[in-house]
Amino acid sequence: MTKKISIFLTAVLFTVATLQAQTTKQVKQMAYADSLRLVEIFKDIHLNPELGFMEVRTSGIIAKELKALGYEVITGIGKTGVVGIFKNGIGPTVMYRADMDCNSVKEITGLQYASTKSMKKEDGTETPVMHACGHDAHVTWMLGIAKIMVALKNDWKGTLVFVGQPAEELGTGAKAMVDDKIYEKGVPVPNFLFGMHTGNFPLGKIDNGTGVRMAGSDQLDVTFYGIGGHGSSPENTKDPIVMACNAVMQYQTIISRNIAAQDVAVLTVGSIQSGTDNNVIPSSAIVKLNLRWFNEKIRKTLLDGIKRINEGIAIANGLTKEQYPTIKMKGYYSPLENNTALTNKINAALTTVLKSESIMTTNLALMVAEDFQQLLIGVDKAEYNFIRVGVANPAIYDRAIQEGKKAAFFYHAGNYQVDLGAIPLGTEIGATALLTIFKK
Repeated sequence: MTKKISIFLTAVLFTVATLQAQTTKQVKQMAYADSLRLVEIFKDIHLNPELGFMEVRTSGIIAKELKALGYEVITGIGKTGVVGIFKNGIGPTVMYRADMDCNSVKEITGLQYASTKSMKKEDGTETPVMHACGHDAHVTWMLGIAKIMVALKNDWKGTLVFVGQPAEELGTGAKAMVDDKIYEKGVPVPNFLFGMHTGNFPLGKIDNGTGVRMAGSDQLDVTFYGIGGHGSSPENTKDPIVMACNAVMQYQTIISRNIAAQDVAVLTVGSIQSGTDNNVIPSSAIVKLNLRWFNEKIRKTLLDGIKRINEGIAIANGLTKEQYPTIKMKGYYSPLENNTALTNKINAALTTVLKSESIMTTNLALMVAEDFQQLLIGVDKAEYNFIRVGVANPAIYDRAIQEGKKAAFFYHAGNYQVDLGAIPLGTEIGATALLTIFKK
């Protein structure tokens, strides 16, 4: 009897293993068989980038594609956010997120499908735009994965939710969807959240470590107020441009003199905006700041330091309290922290897609930030995993390294380029990960 049971269990395990291998093979075949269609979708989105909360065309593509696959689609969440829902029996609810927005960057890749578009920002200024962070690939991967998951619906049970999220670059898109009551509009609350981001390292590698992977971040505008006047008579004015320049230099002392050398933080001034004429001292100046940090104590040190410096400059310039600089908080990300058990399970499954040495799990956290995890605001006990997928052409990457560069290109740069081979591979990686999560 014991021998018969042993033979039976062996047969069952062999059958399960065979089914898993068969499913893995199917995922790969479908991802690459669909690559021509997906590459065309990618090129189209790349040619037509849209800034945060303006992703009308992109969200329309997502809605159309998901509806055609049989997903229940809800649009207009957080202005331009779109959600696709596929209910497939009793099981966990797994949410997959892809961000849709582009950057205010001029493309210099020279690609045949390079963006030549410009858009008006919220403040009315015109800017060239491009996908310099790979969000076009994120959307394309999602649409490819969505098709595979429907085709393999007999291999998983539960509810699958795809999210096309607006305004990741602004730091407010995920929160906007939550604030717009995403989970009260028919979108199931997830047990698991999964997402992927392009990485500027070689195609064929991923970065998927456990623990804190990305920094927290704040976006804020500081407005300095003064008294404008003629450029020939600065003694009759209180110059806000000088105040702003003074502040920019003093802000850096928060990092060098208020934060321990063993701790990590970044304070970047991305823009100073003031005035229009050569001979007119304006009445105000705006300084646009971006902060990066890993804990609330450091964040508080940064924000308190900015406020103190602002007020000190105001006092030094003889301003009244009514004229003190104001701070507008515009966007916020918490640090991104991958769940250990979920991450390890996904990495184990991805050894069927990639060589084990190509799955990087370094615990070095990045100073870049994400609002992906903000979709879980108010959601208890949900686990998440976020993978970076290499999209750099290996030959171009290797040449850059040989030239002494750290990489061939970086995020938010005009030469950021997704190798087209990353489209089917990313689709395969994403579908494999989702199938693994449903089997958790």
